[in-house]
Amino acid sequence: MRHISKPIRKKDAMSLVTGKPVYTQDLSPKDALVVKLLRSPHAHAVITEIDTEKAAAVPGIECVLTYREVAGERFTLAGQTYPEPSPYDRLILDQRVRFVGDPVAIVAGTTSAAVDEALKLISVKYEVLEPILDLRKAKDNPVVIHPEDNWRSLRPVGADNKRNLCASASDQHGDIDAVLAACDYVVEQTYHTKANNQTMMETFRTFTYKDAFGRLTCVSSTQIPFHVRRILSNALGIPKSQIRVIKPRIGGGFGAKQTAVSEIYPAIVTMKTGKPALIVYSRQESHIAGSPRHEMELTVKVGATKDGIIRGIDLHTLSNTGAYGEHGPTTVGLSGHKSIPLYGKTDAFKFSFDVVYTNVMSAGAYRGYGAPQGIFAVESAVNELAVKMNMDPVKLRELNMVKEGQKMYAYYGEQLNSCALDRCMAKAKEMIKWDEKYPAKDLGNGKVRSVGVAMAMQGSGISKVDTAAVSLKVNDDGFYTMGIGASDMGTGCDTILAQIAADCLDCSVDDIVVHGVDTDSSPYDKGSYASSTAYVTGMATVKTCEVLVEKIKKAGASKLKCDADKVDFDGTKVYNVETNESISLKDIGNAEMDGNRNSLYATESFSSQTSPPPFMVGMAEVEIDKETGKVDLIDYVGVVDCGTVINSNITRIQAEGGIAQGIGMALYEDIIYSDKGQLYNNSFMQYKIPTRLDVGTIRVDFESSYEPTGPFGAKSIGEVVINTPSPAIAGAVLNGVGVCIRELPITAEKVYNAMQELK
Repeated sequence: MRHISKPIRKKDAMSLVTGKPVYTQDLSPKDALVVKLLRSPHAHAVITEIDTEKAAAVPGIECVLTYREVAGERFTLAGQTYPEPSPYDRLILDQRVRFVGDPVAIVAGTTSAAVDEALKLISVKYEVLEPILDLRKAKDNPVVIHPEDNWRSLRPVGADNKRNLCASASDQHGDIDAVLAACDYVVEQTYHTKANNQTMMETFRTFTYKDAFGRLTCVSSTQIPFHVRRILSNALGIPKSQIRVIKPRIGGGFGAKQTAVSEIYPAIVTMKTGKPALIVYSRQESHIAGSPRHEMELTVKVGATKDGIIRGIDLHTLSNTGAYGEHGPTTVGLSGHKSIPLYGKTDAFKFSFDVVYTNVMSAGAYRGYGAPQGIFAVESAVNELAVKMNMDPVKLRELNMVKEGQKMYAYYGEQLNSCALDRCMAKAKEMIKWDEKYPAKDLGNGKVRSVGVAMAMQGSGISKVDTAAVSLKVNDDGFYTMGIGASDMGTGCDTILAQIAADCLDCSVDDIVVHGVDTDSSPYDKGSYASSTAYVTGMATVKTCEVLVEKIKKAGASKLKCDADKVDFDGTKVYNVETNESISLKDIGNAEMDGNRNSLYATESFSSQTSPPPFMVGMAEVEIDKETGKVDLIDYVGVVDCGTVINSNITRIQAEGGIAQGIGMALYEDIIYSDKGQLYNNSFMQYKIPTRLDVGTIRVDFESSYEPTGPFGAKSIGEVVINTPSPAIAGAVLNGVGVCIRELPITAEKVYNAMQELK
């Protein structure tokens, strides 16, 4: 292979590092109307009066919209394949507001100053209602967050708006109660993870305009261009054929932009005024009205025999979807289906969940998509079980980890075709010198150093759901144009897909020009999420290349006046294998362009019946101050099995970045609401994310398996890497000072207070 597993430079690298105008706001029309939103100060209220007359009279104001001026059909903002599991519970603007920050009015004007002035002049009177802020009190509460009769759920996910339920279900294999009752050791604990903000550098932003044919064009920083088209169609009540969505470069998403957070507001302004419109969320807006990770409370019961075999796992997840359903019904599934299957010797498992509405900001997608919460809980419970059994937690995992060839009942019954989890564990153990450092060493100065471990798995796309397509065309002079519908958001997927194509076509990566997403011209792709691009779109690339090569050989054979089965293609020429007579790809391309009788073009799609999981082992070394409870991360080792590594540079950076985000979730990032539903952590002054100085040393290595269903044996990398830091760091604290912190983030106060309770 010429390009696979090589450190190929990203195709957009030079444009980005030289500051070229490639992002959404850079490209917006200079005369675009400025769009801003008036937001609710109440967590739960009904608008009884709203007066916009003074606001509309401000010079430069073009448009002031309230719930009275916009469509009344409900929809969802979740970027998911149709029919969405998410309930249709949103309006563009609603008379009922459901969280502090819910939009009340849309104002558009020629200048930012004019819009700011108009926002101040809108008079609103509310009937303030009792909010539900605690996820534990939401189900079957007398206060109903979505009492409307036109609320609807398109799929049977156990949703019931009159019970504040967004989803509810249970999955079981074997008699879990009997299995746990027969175990020698059982741990049962409840763990709590807070919401987390993705804090991508580029906040939510979109501009819209009408083209020469009167069609709505939406240019947005989004992971889901084709889903945005459908969402806008549903919200605005216009056909999808009248909507075009273009995705420029994305300045980070991490799942936040799998929800259509900003697109509707400039779109409705353009529809009402006929003028271009631009909305740019402030950092505060992105914090209070974005699409953060779901808060979850997870109760785990895990049992083992005295010889260390884990026989049963019972997990119940209570998930907080916030004010709207969005990704609630789907994220919760990963909390169980990506944690329980890590243990391959269980006789039984049970996974149940409830997803509830509350009066806080609506939750969405964030890297890991529910798996970090479930893995924190299950892996922490296994670490507690190891302590109870007086067993090394690495040894406990070595005895029980899932192995290649096994059927994973808790992972939709899939057969595991590729798995190097055992080698990942061995490599991580060696890298961090586990045997020398476990469980802890007292430094003699009031501090202790200790180590902790965790395992993780994820998926590669959504099996039987996700689909992707790729188009490839041979141009004059023999270079290729590649069209994709996947959204590169800094992940390097444009480069990775070009590498796959280059090895299939036996050419240079520079010979392949990759076009970004335009729903008018790009082949369909469900979007960049669920760790799907390298696997799903990568396989679509392989299929397309195979078809195109056959067309190239047929065209070459025609020029050589021989049968197609007599020729082969070496990337630069088609040659007769018997006579060695040849014609170059450049000449074939030029001839095809001249005649255009048989264009050398191919497009193929791919959808997988399976979602082969990547695996990871993470080990953390921390230093704990026994007087204050402060935890400092010293060293973090991550060893990943993502199948064949496509691009060694990009893959390593993905792993390091994901681990850093996981460290933020474990130690720093916190969400706190007032008793009236106001989010206190609404800026980087209050919402702490780790700097490079806070994450210690991050070391990454790979133990590759070979996935037979993936392109060149590849699986995914993007999400699995965020999952291990929380349980590994919590495990290190447990091994160091004997306390288990079951609520994230792990702060000095929590550690100190827990240590005091031991005395």
